[in-house]
Amino acid sequence: MISLLPSINATLNAFSAVLLVWGYLLIRRKQIERHRRVMKTAFATSCLFLVSYLVYHSQVGSVPFHHEGTTLRTVYLSILLTHTVLAATVPVLAVVTLRRGLSARYDKHRQIARWTLPIWLYVSVTGVVVYVMLYHVA
Repeated sequence: MISLLPSINATLNAFSAVLLVWGYLLIRRKQIERHRRVMKTAFATSCLFLVSYLVYHSQVGSVPFHHEGTTLRTVYLSILLTHTVLAATVPVLAVVTLRRGLSARYDKHRQIARWTLPIWLYVSVTGVVVYVMLYHVA
């Protein structure tokens, strides 16, 4: 079961990314109630990811990048570094953004959502990229 978690984590990250883009498109179309439901689902999906990620790494530890070549390793480490640093901010940003939206503090919600969305989306997409590079690049 533990060996399936990296694939599950990548799937949850990809699903989060899709939901984030969908939520953005919905709010641009003024579909507030649908936006709210989709963003709650994105948040729940990211929470599931975080639990799964923590379970996996508590059992396995860190997974080394075994591929040869300076260029590929540099690209991987650059993506991993930015992903990791920004991933540390997503839980706080997401909670604050969600709370402001759900409590109808829309001006404050919009202010932070302008930062939260691109960071959260970047982390979700690069999470999938890190997974592919770590487990599927020959």
